[in-house]
Amino acid sequence: MGERGSGCSWIWRLALILQLVGGIHSWGQEGHYATCKIAEEYLSEDAKAAVKELLPNSSHEDFASLCSWADEIRFHYHWSGALHYVDTPDFTCNYDYCRDCHDLHGHRDACVTGAIFNYTKQLEDTFQDSPMITTFNKTEALLFLLHFIGDVHQPLHVAFTGDEGGNTIIVHWYRRKANLHHVWDSMIIETALKAFYGNDLLFMIESINRNITNVWTNDLSDWKDCKSNQTVCPDPYASESIRLACKYAYKNATPGSTLHDEYFLSRLPIVEKRLAQGGVRLAATLNRIFSSRKKLAQA
Repeated sequence: MGERGSGCSWIWRLALILQLVGGIHSWGQEGHYATCKIAEEYLSEDAKAAVKELLPNSSHEDFASLCSWADEIRFHYHWSGALHYVDTPDFTCNYDYCRDCHDLHGHRDACVTGAIFNYTKQLEDTFQDSPMITTFNKTEALLFLLHFIGDVHQPLHVAFTGDEGGNTIIVHWYRRKANLHHVWDSMIIETALKAFYGNDLLFMIESINRNITNVWTNDLSDWKDCKSNQTVCPDPYASESIRLACKYAYKNATPGSTLHDEYFLSRLPIVEKRLAQGGVRLAATLNRIFSSRKKLAQA
């Protein structure tokens, strides 16, 4: 999936610059920050320690602040663009890894679910007695994983090939012209922040966390679990996303249409639940990755 950098000090200098000047949005910086901030609440002590070890001092142990790094680095790692999404055939509201996980040139495993499997394996290998430890940059692997688990929960990151996940569907979001993909990446969240949360992202995250505790508590075990003792299981997440894309994102969002309160108020609960699921599942994945490190140390 491309060559890894030989060192990571430049990553943090670049990340700092991009935080100052802004960057490419995917799920939006707010959405990725929210996903990772929610995940923090569910990390085990072992996972917290491992993440702290991988992050630089300049992050102040706030890994959520680096969860948009994979978007910001795209201009340097051109090969990584295909790893942010997976497309299905047009009007096909189901996902199949073997059919769908490839880039525009047909390279297999070059999609968001393939990337999640890849970077999970890299992190597992680096904390085991494996020659991979000298091959892969484990800090980059962590940052990519944080980001891609967020991406796979955005419904239009698992969407139709012909419209590029809604990127070519031009609509009006209230009075603003935008493509449908950007509406789901950023504009639903931005509108919610203004309408309900006083432009305070942390307030929105607190509200989602309360819903996890009070509304979705019976769903948590299902959200966290992977079948067959897998460390990570992005395929069901992708299947959920394409179903939601068909049922909610694409519905009543034809080219040239105006999306306003009816669309916004009916889709916001979907967005907030996907942020919650992404955060809970990211934490569960990191907990499984780094629990294996503890077992190895005790062996």
